[in-house]
Amino acid sequence: MVVSVDRGRWGCVLGGDPSRPVVTMRARELGRTPIVVGDDVDIVGDLSGKVDTLARIVRVSERRTVLRRTADDTDPYERVVVANAEQLLIVAALADPPPRTGFVERALVAAYVGGLKPVLCLTKSDLADPHEFASAFADLDVPVVLAGQSEDLTDLTARLTDSVTALIGHSGVGKSTLVNRLVPDAKRATGTVSGVGKGRHTSTQSIALPLPGGGWVVDTPGIRSFGLAHISPENVVAAFSDLADAIDDCPRGCTHLGPPADPECALDTLTGDAARRVAAVRLLLEAVRTNENW
Repeated sequence: MVVSVDRGRWGCVLGGDPSRPVVTMRARELGRTPIVVGDDVDIVGDLSGKVDTLARIVRVSERRTVLRRTADDTDPYERVVVANAEQLLIVAALADPPPRTGFVERALVAAYVGGLKPVLCLTKSDLADPHEFASAFADLDVPVVLAGQSEDLTDLTARLTDSVTALIGHSGVGKSTLVNRLVPDAKRATGTVSGVGKGRHTSTQSIALPLPGGGWVVDTPGIRSFGLAHISPENVVAAFSDLADAIDDCPRGCTHLGPPADPECALDTLTGDAARRVAAVRLLLEAVRTNENW
């Protein structure tokens, strides 16, 4: 598994074991095949992990999940941020800076479309009541955990143990503080893992850190923009099994936003829990359409 990327060198661990780090390069036959944190790879050469040794990545396995984004909504080029994560921990502060539903909605879209299970993590819960903000996502059944300075992290730790979880959040929301609480030796681990390349881990790169109880957290850089140009309305709706079949009956060109834009959208025929989910999913569809105030 790839745990770090640093200027033409990839830090890997053999068999997912953090005690078996190896420094690698990309084999010539792979050309410019992108390799990102979380990728499962085949490695040949010197696998001792000794200083100044270098192995080669000769194969990148098919990705089970992908967290991807574009630079903004006008950029057609999508970038894979993390591969094969099972969960996406969306970190948002309840105050200082104030929370933005637009950012969370966009992160939820990226998670659903990429095959990751989203979890909403609210920091600075000692400064504001979390319930109002969390209620905005209740109809999507998104798990919510609190991670204020005074909060116990038992629930969060249980959710992360034995899984690969990507963390995403705006700069300043307390993501780095959270990582240091989850991985007490995170600073040492960051120096060790990125050091297998050519020096330091910077804020522009993702890095996977091993959790004390098993599993990994992938710390991603603070997000300034989160474009969704690569995602269509069908991609979003298809992530919800109770809605996906209904859109087969939608007229051609339907954007699934409902009246007045789509007066014949088949999602409006659903009832009960599915109908409530439609309203929530339409908020996500609006997030795909606009990059304002997120």
